Amino acid sequence: MISPRAGDRATRPIAGPGHCMRPLLSACAALATLLVVAVATAAGADPERFRPWTGPTPPLELQDMAGKTHTLTEYRGRVVLINFWATWCPPCRDEMPTLQGLHERLSGRPFAILGVNYGESPGRIESFLRGTSVGFPILRDPRHEAITAWRVRTLPASFVVAPDGQIRFTIVGELDWAADDNIARIRALLP
Repeated sequence: MISPRAGDRATRPIAGPGHCMRPLLSACAALATLLVVAVATAAGADPERFRPWTGPTPPLELQDMAGKTHTLTEYRGRVVLINFWATWCPPCRDEMPTLQGLHERLSGRPFAILGVNYGESPGRIESFLRGTSVGFPILRDPRHEAITAWRVRTLPASFVVAPDGQIRFTIVGELDWAADDNIARIRALLP
């Protein structure tokens, strides 16, 4: 504190450096809190993203890139993550490595991922897959029949199907599927 000299009109002390720092520290703490929430949400740790599904499960019968037909009924007894995506969709492309991470972490468990492409040509899909490691089936929906039946309005869109064949959750938008919280959500459904 600086004391006034004789003859100065100042009657109150001048604040030291601690006085100015308190509001700045409070603002930094608030910003840090927002940053933690934003990072957790971006990493997919937001449980609100898993929205419960109450309607019936639509049928799914599509061919993979090799021409083999996959039906959802073939996967009965397993948890199935159905992910609708497209190569022209940046969040879909960004999400693909996390889907692969989930696939690898749950390898050997009663779990499957089916990637359903939004009506693109086989050449475009294959070109994308050459640069991306994907170990789960990529199905083609050339006439958008599955997209329509599953009421997909935004890409990426994912559905978590329980072993009984019923959809438990839908997730709209990109999610970090390899995040521990999301893996725990899937593991909770495993038989």
